[in-house]
Amino acid sequence: MWLLVFIVVPIVEMYLLIEVGGYIGSLPTIGLVMLTAVIGVAVLKRQGAQTLTKGLTRMNRGEAPLEEMAEGILLAVAGALLLTPGFVTDFIGFSFLLPQTRLLIARAMLKRVSIMPGAGPAGFQRSAPFDGPYEPNVIEGDFQRRP
Repeated sequence: MWLLVFIVVPIVEMYLLIEVGGYIGSLPTIGLVMLTAVIGVAVLKRQGAQTLTKGLTRMNRGEAPLEEMAEGILLAVAGALLLTPGFVTDFIGFSFLLPQTRLLIARAMLKRVSIMPGAGPAGFQRSAPFDGPYEPNVIEGDFQRRP
């Protein structure tokens, strides 16, 4: 499946770039590809900041920012797609930048993932389900003083 994607997408991109270049010329086509990348990165920066703010707000309320984490992954993919020259990748990248589309895809991603309460990176693991704000400065453990 992925091999097909990595073969078909570049071929379609090259075909579209050649066709558009035939209609408007090579320099305007290059300019258009660069313009979509610049606009995309500017929008990506704003959307990323909004998603980060939403995630931090959820964490401060004691909720796990699962949707925001999934949206962050999609924003990273959108950034890579927008920086890849081509119109198909730009279309997909811009669709990931739309909050409604991104949220739908993020929720679909989360349906395929199982979340285990108490699991997380070292230092954030809890023995009880997630029910309070993160306490990154608290490290639980036992120690013994050695002579």
